[in-house]
Amino acid sequence: MNDQHIGLIGTGIMGEPMGRNLIKAGFQLSVLTRTKSKADALLQQGATWCDSPAILATGTDIVLSVVSDSPDVEDVYLGGAGVCQTLQPEALCIDLSTVAPETARKVDQAITKRNGAFLDAPVSGGGNGAKAGTLAIMVGGSAKDVARAQPIFNALGKSVVHCGPVGTGQLTKLCNQILCGMNLLGVSEAIAFAKKVRLDPTIMLQAVSTGAAGSWALDNLGTRMLQRDFDPMFMIDLQQKDLRIALNTAAKQCIPLPGTALVTQLLASNQAAGEGTEGTQALLKTIERLSNRQNET
Repeated sequence: MNDQHIGLIGTGIMGEPMGRNLIKAGFQLSVLTRTKSKADALLQQGATWCDSPAILATGTDIVLSVVSDSPDVEDVYLGGAGVCQTLQPEALCIDLSTVAPETARKVDQAITKRNGAFLDAPVSGGGNGAKAGTLAIMVGGSAKDVARAQPIFNALGKSVVHCGPVGTGQLTKLCNQILCGMNLLGVSEAIAFAKKVRLDPTIMLQAVSTGAAGSWALDNLGTRMLQRDFDPMFMIDLQQKDLRIALNTAAKQCIPLPGTALVTQLLASNQAAGEGTEGTQALLKTIERLSNRQNET
């Protein structure tokens, strides 16, 4: 068993399978999440429950967080019962969430003042990647701290790229989400088009997937669209949060992102239809509604 004790905050779609992989890799694990029942599987595998981030940080060498948004990260680390209240000297904190770059820098400053170290390390690969331990991890922080975190990253992902100082992990993840949004729209439009012109969409996907149009979105979301499987690998509400951060960050630098803005408007139509907790592949529904071809198999 690995002698490092890890504290994991957040055991949702991404965090729970991450915790499983950490236990499988031999790490001792303490956990905390908003809804305790979501940690039941990890507790049954030997994880220890903690009642607050401060309690979790007391007995851990490394703190991991994977929560929904910037305010959640600030509360976890900087709140009245946050990690920084009891952070151990030389402890390493790794935030795997997708949040604003300025949030990562703010948390880093607070942790550094307490003689700790911080990495912003957002991930890509969805729930399936978290389960398989094949996530792509984009890391911002010092090279020394990245090297220290490598055994943990090895348990969680297959690709780890050190992007630069704290904040660059989040900036890189925003680039990832911009690309994901464009790919998501392309797959949705191609499938809607194929159905409209009476192509067999299954044959169409088979034909184009190994050519220049091939992509992760095509392989992982296209089939789900055809099966009308809209269970979330990644929820629309969370994708919208990420794209909002990208657009806000771009606006501060006067960078136009017209394609990203379009995707957010189309996904807003899904949210207006009550589909915000469905997977991003449900964008197909919006494209179908625009072409007056809804709920087709």
